[in-house]
Amino acid sequence: MELWNHCENPYPFVPAEVLDAAPSVRASLPNRYCDPAIAAGLYEEIWDEYRLCDEIGLHIVTNEHHSGINNLWAASPVITGIVAQMTKKVRILSLGTLITVRPDPVRVATEYATIDVISRGRLDIGFVKSGATEMVSGDTNPMRIREREWEAIDLIDKCQTTHDGPFSWEGKFFTHAHVNIWPRVWQNPRPEYWAATSDLPTCAELGRRGYVNTLLFGGYDRTRACYDAYKAARAEAGLPEPGEDRFSYMAFCYVGDTDEEALRIGQKIPWFLTVSIKSAPQMSKFQPGQLPPELTPAAWRTGASKRPTDLSVETLIRQGQMFCGNPDTVVRQIKEFRQRVGGVGRIIMMTRQGFVTHAEAMKSFNLAAREVLPQLQDLDVSVAAL
Repeated sequence: MELWNHCENPYPFVPAEVLDAAPSVRASLPNRYCDPAIAAGLYEEIWDEYRLCDEIGLHIVTNEHHSGINNLWAASPVITGIVAQMTKKVRILSLGTLITVRPDPVRVATEYATIDVISRGRLDIGFVKSGATEMVSGDTNPMRIREREWEAIDLIDKCQTTHDGPFSWEGKFFTHAHVNIWPRVWQNPRPEYWAATSDLPTCAELGRRGYVNTLLFGGYDRTRACYDAYKAARAEAGLPEPGEDRFSYMAFCYVGDTDEEALRIGQKIPWFLTVSIKSAPQMSKFQPGQLPPELTPAAWRTGASKRPTDLSVETLIRQGQMFCGNPDTVVRQIKEFRQRVGGVGRIIMMTRQGFVTHAEAMKSFNLAAREVLPQLQDLDVSVAAL
């Protein structure tokens, strides 16, 4: 099993009264509330956390959000390139550039090829559909978003695996008369592809393609349903049964010396959900094409937020949305999750969230690497931090 580290790095320094009054903190909160000096300090803290991960063997996840409080990583290729240069050993997953709001997949393929060379073949590439606020920030039409996403992925794949001269591309959404990216990717035939989704038809397509399927906060039942859709699609296509390395799960995580310490610090993390998903109705309810037709009426009536209603650590643990406790407790929780969803090979730990401090995150990462990861080595599972 692998452990991966993921740092969202939101803004806990914006006044609470501003957050409470704002109709949306994604895409609409004025950037006057972003103090560049504080942002620079947070960047430095995360660089230190990534250096630690490289030393202790936790893989690294970078990601991307736009125009909002929920994340400082607004340009994944820039951040991922910095991480590729400052680290030497661990794998790096960009999860990822929002290809549905990028006008040129060839440019994305070139950026990632450059990073793969800088890292000497340590890059994994994750594709994300993007949310409603991202579509607004990117001035992109949300209609037929899945079609555009798959064509972008196919074009990126062809860019990174074609080495015998220029080719042309004439698709439904993208046209390129002359494609010949330099540098070529380090890995052969290309870096590993991932996608973050809990949409069952998309999970099935990932299965047919053999990409890694990762879920965010799916919980036990939804995660198992997605993995089963992946496996069923491969079986129906006559493809080999997938290994556990094809399945990934991202959850909140805090590892402490004791369960009591971990629960106390872990309760700082769900603030991220309290704030970061808050978006205005024109994005959360009324954007055309954002949801399947059969789900749209209910979303219009009740809203489309996926935020859990009970944000206590105990409830999130019980639902399989958080791993929290002393090292042995966290190992038991991960093993139980793996058993209940039918196998998972890669765990992404969301630790530096909400009000968790730099020192607290560093302690959790050290404990995860020193006392959690060794107990998972007999499983087909890896762990990373975000």
